[in-house]
Amino acid sequence: MGETFVVNRLDLKKMLTMLGMSDKNIDTLEASINKMHRHVDAVTFAGMLQKYGLGVESTKNVLRRLGIDDVTITKILNALDEERISSSYGRVVEVNVI
Repeated sequence: MGETFVVNRLDLKKMLTMLGMSDKNIDTLEASINKMHRHVDAVTFAGMLQKYGLGVESTKNVLRRLGIDDVTITKILNALDEERISSSYGRVVEVNVI
């Protein structure tokens, strides 16, 4: 994955608005990205898009518009799924020691 993709803040805002993300969520997303010094890895970015209201297909659409190919998008979303599974695994499994 190691490529860098750059997106203009206004273009991103327009894209997210067209895909149905609320202005409040767009502002929250932008604030989160700013806290990361405006550099975010693709897996985290995809997770943020979904956290703030976009579905999987809309997330794929955003990544495509950034110039990311479908094979890489699949890898990004698979990595995101793996992160979610591993982070929630501890909450699902209960261990009783007698």
